[in-house]
Amino acid sequence: MSKRIRIFTAEDVSKHVSPSSCWVTRNGKVYDVTRFLADHPGGDDLILNYAGKDVGAIMKDAAEHEHSDSAYDMLDEYFIGRVGTGENIVSDDWEATDDFEPEETDVTADYEKNEFLDLRRPLFMQVWEANFSKLYYLQQVHQPRHTPDSPRLFGPWYLEIFTRTAWYVVPTIWLPIAGYLFVRSLVQFSIGSYALPLFTADPAAPIRAMLAGRIVPAAFAKAIPCFLLGNVVWTILEYIFHRFLFHIDALLPDHPAALTVHFLMHGIHHYLPMDRLRLVMPPVMFTFLSYPMTQLAHLLFPPAMANSVIAGSFTFYVLYDCMHYALHHTRLPAYVRDMKKYHLAHHYKNFDLGFGVTSKIWDYVFNTVLTV
Repeated sequence: MSKRIRIFTAEDVSKHVSPSSCWVTRNGKVYDVTRFLADHPGGDDLILNYAGKDVGAIMKDAAEHEHSDSAYDMLDEYFIGRVGTGENIVSDDWEATDDFEPEETDVTADYEKNEFLDLRRPLFMQVWEANFSKLYYLQQVHQPRHTPDSPRLFGPWYLEIFTRTAWYVVPTIWLPIAGYLFVRSLVQFSIGSYALPLFTADPAAPIRAMLAGRIVPAAFAKAIPCFLLGNVVWTILEYIFHRFLFHIDALLPDHPAALTVHFLMHGIHHYLPMDRLRLVMPPVMFTFLSYPMTQLAHLLFPPAMANSVIAGSFTFYVLYDCMHYALHHTRLPAYVRDMKKYHLAHHYKNFDLGFGVTSKIWDYVFNTVLTV
């Protein structure tokens, strides 16, 4: 752990208001005076009346009891950190405009003022060695910063390369996979759901069957509805992942390891929302996220149906990630322009609402629509 002074928010302090955990502040410093309660000459009630609050004024109040220098020296023995004074960029007053261009962040001034992350140095170890509380992390990571180049996440190049993904990598990798699965489904609907060997045994088997003309027209009538079902399935997965996994803020443990996982999954995107190389999901990350979903599909459906559903979901995933990139950077048609305003409002206005990226359907269903 870092030996730097730990940074808290006023909300952190306000939660410690009991005899078993009593914190106070003075001049921006945080003190855990729990052990001092029983020793306070005026009784513990006087301190508990100000638990979770600032005691600077009351300690100087002659009408109550003006404290001596030795009292302040004693208070310093219980120093545990300070209250962060980070600025807020996200605001309910933010308005979406067609020509929105964020102001570039002065990275030196930003670090000096907020003491959160230094964008001039690799970010991973800074989060891992965090000296800030969970609440201060969440407050700061949701305040967007903007740099002309992608800040480094890792120092070594062989790790950094896996964190940067150009938008065209997504369709290049996942559309051929979706196409292969759809062909596999067509062949299975034509010759039998369990007729093909496992992919690991003979991955080229469905391609040979297709080239041999073994796909019958009736297979399309079965595979296409499953493919469309996969499209719908992706829209709800998109919403679920975004709201309940990427924005798991309330359930996040107050520990550097948990903050690091959060930062790697989605926090970095809110922190650097216009970073062109971190707007689409790295293939390794999507592989891990999609694996349990594909296994569930094979558990619920026969192989022929499962492969079409997965193909449809992967196709809509590609649409989602490419659209997400466009929402942050590209001039767009009317509908997509409206979704761009909607998604940017999620970043700059209220990150607890507006989880839909390709559509607002599930935001309406779950009452998380963000008014823009």
